[in-house]
Amino acid sequence: QVQLVESGGGLVQAGGSLRPSCVASGSIYYTRSMGWYRQAPGKQRELVATITSSGITNYADSVKGRFTISRDNAKSTVYLQMNSLNPADTAIYYCTLETSWGRTYWGQGTPVTVSS
Repeated sequence: QVQLVESGGGLVQAGGSLRPSCVASGSIYYTRSMGWYRQAPGKQRELVATITSSGITNYADSVKGRFTISRDNAKSTVYLQMNSLNPADTAIYYCTLETSWGRTYWGQGTPVTVSS
């Protein structure tokens, strides 16, 4: 089993920054990638960014140039630096971990609210 615990969401004004983090524990030895998804009210969950165990990153077009995903393998932690936030970024942000055999685990989510 894998446990993912997110923190660092919150309320911020448009143009501001946040840096949520996610700590993984349990059977994480076969991690293929970690990432962040988000779900805004009334919308489907969508990919934000992913990072593989070798450090290859992938971003949604809507966040490229504003968000940066990174990981600290020694701390089993993944971060999402979010800059130039706007109200469209308001959502619940979920951390994910994908194993080498294709199973995906989800965290409980951390809310991000951007006020105009």
